[in-house]
Amino acid sequence: MKKQLKPTRQKATIVPFIQSGEYFFKKGMKAYQLGDLYKAKKYFERAVQYDEKDASFALQLALVLAELGEYQFSNQWLFKIIHELDETMYECFYFLANNFAYLGLFREAIKYAELYLKHEPNGDFAEDLADLLELLKMDHEEEADEHENLIAMQERARYLLEKEKFDEAIVLLETMVDSYPEFWSAYNNLALAYFYNGDVQKAQEIVTQVLERNPGNLHALCNQLAFHYYLRDGRQVNELCETLSRVYPFFIEHRYKLGATFALVGRFDLAFRWLYHLYKIGYDGDEAFYYWLAHAAYYTGHEPFAKHIWEKVVTLNPDKQGEEPWVFSAPPLDEELQRIIRWFYRKNTAEILYGLYLFSQSPYKSDIAVSLVLRRYLPAHPLLRPFIDYFLFRMEEMLPSYVANIDRIAKTLMANNEEMEETLYISWFSVAINAIRDSEPFTNHPAWAAAMEYVWRKQQGMSVTQKSVAAKYHVSLSTVQKYVKRVRSLLS
Repeated sequence: MKKQLKPTRQKATIVPFIQSGEYFFKKGMKAYQLGDLYKAKKYFERAVQYDEKDASFALQLALVLAELGEYQFSNQWLFKIIHELDETMYECFYFLANNFAYLGLFREAIKYAELYLKHEPNGDFAEDLADLLELLKMDHEEEADEHENLIAMQERARYLLEKEKFDEAIVLLETMVDSYPEFWSAYNNLALAYFYNGDVQKAQEIVTQVLERNPGNLHALCNQLAFHYYLRDGRQVNELCETLSRVYPFFIEHRYKLGATFALVGRFDLAFRWLYHLYKIGYDGDEAFYYWLAHAAYYTGHEPFAKHIWEKVVTLNPDKQGEEPWVFSAPPLDEELQRIIRWFYRKNTAEILYGLYLFSQSPYKSDIAVSLVLRRYLPAHPLLRPFIDYFLFRMEEMLPSYVANIDRIAKTLMANNEEMEETLYISWFSVAINAIRDSEPFTNHPAWAAAMEYVWRKQQGMSVTQKSVAAKYHVSLSTVQKYVKRVRSLLS
């Protein structure tokens, strides 16, 4: 009898599907070569989302946008490449020159054409740009003269505002908006002139007019925020701050405007995000830039850096000596704050985190001066640093996502338990600290909260079932079982 062969099992080969910037870039190039520009645009946008530092991805997106006639968006990406990604990618000057020519901004087109020829006199685009320059200079001298006149008027208006000659500034700016009805910069400066001259209603009317005719104008939105702040309209300030916190400007001057405005209205967490970003990419700011950067740094707990920057302020303007942001009177510490500070003296890191969490639930949570005082009572521990930035200074945008998730799970526990059980929250922070070492993202908030409450109640000798906490937190029983094992492991 012949031996029968046992049927062999073929193991399935698992091919990982990894999406990356390179993956979407290749898809975009394929669509581009097939002439499907809209699909190419979509893929290139995904590529830059995955890898925002790759200049070649950004350049290809800029080229497709230009072919679709979206010249302004194309220019924003080209400027991002030049200022942030690769300043030696001189072909960007060629594409900027072409985009500005299509937009009818001939002086700008000439400027970038000449910049390309300066850096690449024998480059691939040199001959084309030489022809373009000849046409621009020959046919549009009148336009260039008008543009120069507009720039001169704008500089004069800025000078008058700086010298607080508001009546003269208003006359000049009114002339400008009459002659150039879509020159929004003049409108925004006119609104400022009226505001500083005491006519708040007129200033607000102009800002509203700009936003109606040019929705999303960043300077107008920032001016509107500043006006609401000076008028003590807290609700409007909070709403506008929330809106502007989601804005990511491409132009350097817009980032500066946004950062300075946030600092002006006391949102130093958001101000530091933009002003420090500009500092890191080598922005050569003026006295005002360093003044607001020093304030934003100090009021977000970066005191040594703030003092370093303040030296630049005093170098540029010695009269600022004595106006340092740290020259202030500390507010008195009432009984509630003293109770919070006592947690900061504990040796257990979880108990210190609990103290920070208590502060975030207190009436003082938005008082920067109090936050600065409390910061001095906290130990210099690297694990605590992101939690200090989050709980004291609300710097969520600049921190790892696990920090906010740990807080949200604590809030989920609080929302589902009537009484404040200190040991429950301290146990949760103990679990969180141990899980951080395993790079846990803490994304499933109700599952973590349900498992934590179940384990804690069992430890307290209470009667509780996994089924009851699953129903309480609206998660499945199997999910609770999975997370209970994880919590027990981390607590042990």
